Amino acid sequence: MMVQWLWHYLVSNWVEVTGWSTTLVGIWLTTRRNLWCWPITLVADVIYLVVFYRAQLLSDALLQVFFIVFTIYGWWNWANGVRREGTVRIAPLPIRNAAIAIVAGVAGTFVLASIAMRLHASLPYLDAALASFSLVASWWDARRHIANWWLWIVVDTFYVVEYVLKSMWITTVLYALLIGLAVLGLRDWRRAPVTAQTAS
Repeated sequence: MMVQWLWHYLVSNWVEVTGWSTTLVGIWLTTRRNLWCWPITLVADVIYLVVFYRAQLLSDALLQVFFIVFTIYGWWNWANGVRREGTVRIAPLPIRNAAIAIVAGVAGTFVLASIAMRLHASLPYLDAALASFSLVASWWDARRHIANWWLWIVVDTFYVVEYVLKSMWITTVLYALLIGLAVLGLRDWRRAPVTAQTAS
């Protein structure tokens, strides 16, 4: 009976399951600083754009559009780093740039929340804050800043709460696993070579 229910659930939610799988693979490859993380993550971004739009998590759906842009940029930036340095090196994050990014995340929260409320989105403030700070974390990831993993740990923890509230169980499990991958990424990136690059 349980197997039959699980099979029916997976078939009925095959788009979310596909997004779940590609996201996990993409993030795991990111922890390994492997360039293949970007094309796989790009596929996941497009899939979750559809998933979130269907769930009326409009800030998250809009977020996927930005993720697609950041993913393409991250792919280019990491590939450039490999050509220039011989490996994907970690770039230091200056305190000033970190502070600017956090302020931008707070400002983005209010902008996205106001838009989400006009569109009658579900959980507008929580959704907007997570979307905004996910953009900050994605930018730091694309720029090869190790701080991205600290921020992902916090953001993904709150995403778990949001998806439980929305009864999106496959995605809830995904984000719980992403917390573990963020911890793994933090550990592995701490061991990685560091470049002299200091740009934000």
